[in-house]
Amino acid sequence: MRADTLAFLAEHRRASLDTLTERLVVTIEADNPGYRATGLVPRTDLWHSCHDNISRILELLAESLERDERHGRADDNPAYDAARATGRRRAEQGLPLDVVLRSFRIGGRLIWDDLVAAGEEALDAVELREIGTLLWEVVDETSAQVATSYHLYERAAVRADEQLRAQLWEGLINGRAKEPGFAHEVSRLLDLPVSGDYLVVVTGVGLDLAAVDRHLAPHATGWVRRADGLVGLVALRDDRPDEALGSLAALASAVRLALGVSVVVHGLAGIDQGYRQASLALQVQEEQPGLASFDQQLPEVLLLSSPEVSARIVSVWLDPVLALPEAEARILVDTLRAWVAHAGSATRTAAAAHCHRNTVINRLRRTEELIGRSFADGAPPVELDLALRALRLEPQ
Repeated sequence: MRADTLAFLAEHRRASLDTLTERLVVTIEADNPGYRATGLVPRTDLWHSCHDNISRILELLAESLERDERHGRADDNPAYDAARATGRRRAEQGLPLDVVLRSFRIGGRLIWDDLVAAGEEALDAVELREIGTLLWEVVDETSAQVATSYHLYERAAVRADEQLRAQLWEGLINGRAKEPGFAHEVSRLLDLPVSGDYLVVVTGVGLDLAAVDRHLAPHATGWVRRADGLVGLVALRDDRPDEALGSLAALASAVRLALGVSVVVHGLAGIDQGYRQASLALQVQEEQPGLASFDQQLPEVLLLSSPEVSARIVSVWLDPVLALPEAEARILVDTLRAWVAHAGSATRTAAAAHCHRNTVINRLRRTEELIGRSFADGAPPVELDLALRALRLEPQ
């Protein structure tokens, strides 16, 4: 490239930069309604961005012409710093990317028109065509750098938002919402009412949240994925949870999953209590599909909440039976469960166990001998019922 052509470009950059900047700002304001309509970018900010990017584009154009070769990796070139700064700042301001890129296309056209007007006498046609080709390559790469920087900021912002939301959920589950300031922060960022009534839902696996919303509408919900499954909040529309519980039962049936659900808790301050209740109810359910309501699992929940008592009641009431050979112990335990389930009726127990009534009576007597306790009054002892429930909850 001729030295006088490079000198022309250097002088053009020096003499026209401020004028071009002002023209570009006015043109963007007039022809790119995204800037004007949103009001997100102050005029001073727009002016400095136009100034820096025009300067860098003309600098890159001159460098390309001087070397008679294309630039290497643009990602490594500090001359694109203005483009990267613009992409990052516009993403932070919330201006749509297509609006940002349109302003760069407008800028490229103005720079080209200005070069053509200024270079008609100083440059020959071949040089002008080469300058035009390189100019649009620089503008295209500049736009690409803007877009890359914009997307990097967006991804970083999403990660930061996800991290913040995860922290808020963990604080909510662990009882921090009893602090009014934290509760209001959760309400603002997670869009959940501070003082509304909630059901807390826990499941051990993932759910299709779109299907969840369809089943639970019009109740507002919020969900978070955790390492051990999914936790959800159902904001009740009134004081009666029946409708929401029915919808949750239908959801559990439709997706064939176990869902643990709490009693109604009041406000975000009660979510930690509801989470414990729903988790215990789910644990009782043992992954069997269906809705596990805390209120319908109270004996088992009581046992799970007191492992020491649970282990002791099994030991006192069932250890002698469990010490028998496995097959014999299983028959006696199954008979005891049927007997308790049928309120001490030997006849109904026999029908359920597919054996004769006398067989049931003999098995009960055998159990009495083993544990040293009498079932003489015919009513299954509460302790035996609890021991059988506790046994079922023990890890197999």
